[in-house]
Amino acid sequence: MVSQQVSLRAHVVLEALPYIRKFYGKTIVIKYGGAAQIDLNLAKEFARDVVLLKYVGMNPVIVHGGGPEITRFMEKMGKKSEFVNGVRVTDAETVEMAEMVLSGKISKSIVSMINHAGGRAVSLSGKDGNLILAKRLRGGRKDMGFVGQITGINPAIIESLDKSGFIPVISSIAAGEEAESLNINADEAASAIAVALKAIKLIYLTDVDGIQDKDGELLARLSLSDTKALIRKKVIVGGMLPKAKCCMEAVANGVMSAHVIDGRIMHSVLLELFTDTGIGTMIKPGITPHAQV
Repeated sequence: MVSQQVSLRAHVVLEALPYIRKFYGKTIVIKYGGAAQIDLNLAKEFARDVVLLKYVGMNPVIVHGGGPEITRFMEKMGKKSEFVNGVRVTDAETVEMAEMVLSGKISKSIVSMINHAGGRAVSLSGKDGNLILAKRLRGGRKDMGFVGQITGINPAIIESLDKSGFIPVISSIAAGEEAESLNINADEAASAIAVALKAIKLIYLTDVDGIQDKDGELLARLSLSDTKALIRKKVIVGGMLPKAKCCMEAVANGVMSAHVIDGRIMHSVLLELFTDTGIGTMIKPGITPHAQV
């Protein structure tokens, strides 16, 4: 029995080897959110996984939001959240609160866990080094206030940190045209950063298995055309729709593949990257009959 367990462990390591070789020196952007961000045990294991990626020669870049935490903080301050089409109406007071929660509490917590796990993480907001530039979201009947639409990415600060052995942790606050803070969508930020960094992979941690068909079955691999068809047929709807569009945007602009995986599963990032079958949905320019890489 002991020899079988040892053999199984060795097989797991050997299965990971070709993927480690393939991704060595490459950038992987991870949009960190959902249960993986809230559950302390999942968060700690995620931090260990990120450190492992760095130690085996990859360049993980973490992008995060924190909508529920912002809402809780606003409620404590006696302020009510207002949403239009899923976007938070962000006045001057709200954007200040959002920046405190995202760039302060959440980002620093992620950095602390990664550092505790043996890595060297650095907290950034999109304002640092003009990393994420944005303009105010205009149009529609409702003034959305300090909500930003991304206009540019300056990846130099990330590239510098990567080369120095640091792991960037980026909060979804951008620099506006008048140097004001703008609250931006973290999914869109992750996609834009992945494109700017020429990342090999973009991974979204969610609270579902991945993208499903009309019968609720997981779709392990999709091409861009497949994904477009699922959107057109209204199979991809709700909260998965913007993530699918961000995946498509990244893949259409040079990212090798985008992944939607279940962050509620322990070590989900490693399972998706380093096993032949993976655990979620992978979107690539075209379908391949070979192993998931």
